[in-house]
Amino acid sequence: MTELPDRSIEKDSDRGESSTVQIREMNIDDIAPIFHLGEQLFTSDLYPYLYRTWDEWEVIGMYNTDSEYCLVAEIDHQLAGFVLGTIINKASWIYGYITWLGVNPSFQRRGVADRLVDKIIERMIEDNVRLMLVDTDPANTPAINFFNRKGFGNAREHVFLSLNLAKHDYYGRLINYERDKAERNRPRLRRRS
Repeated sequence: MTELPDRSIEKDSDRGESSTVQIREMNIDDIAPIFHLGEQLFTSDLYPYLYRTWDEWEVIGMYNTDSEYCLVAEIDHQLAGFVLGTIINKASWIYGYITWLGVNPSFQRRGVADRLVDKIIERMIEDNVRLMLVDTDPANTPAINFFNRKGFGNAREHVFLSLNLAKHDYYGRLINYERDKAERNRPRLRRRS
């Protein structure tokens, strides 16, 4: 195998920055800061049709199952960004999937996302991945432009449909019935006189 130059630590001197971007594996102490950064970045206001929701289980689950694909970027010992990924085995294909990529707004335009994506792809290549996948909201033009620049292509839009069960004629009545049934079956406390 040809060894690529290590780009996980590079000077930002070409951008006039004196800091370095360091990429490392996520550790248990990173879970809360990554979760909170994701709360800032992945809001339903910005992406109301995001089919995966950002919650603490996204970070904890990825850390528990795919820690080698959970990477953190730091600048001056501060969380600059993260990438969470996984591998999907389908028949004879092994896909690498970037599930979440986030960059702290204070560190944007400093190559953080580039370095995170490069590093996770390098790791996945070591694990025989030959096709990378990523998805984003169709309205997230900066992300689409970023991934196109990184070489991702063949974009396809998905159609996601929703149904508010509480407002549906039949399912709304079923929800109310189940709620009422649970209320009737809940033990009642007796009052002492």
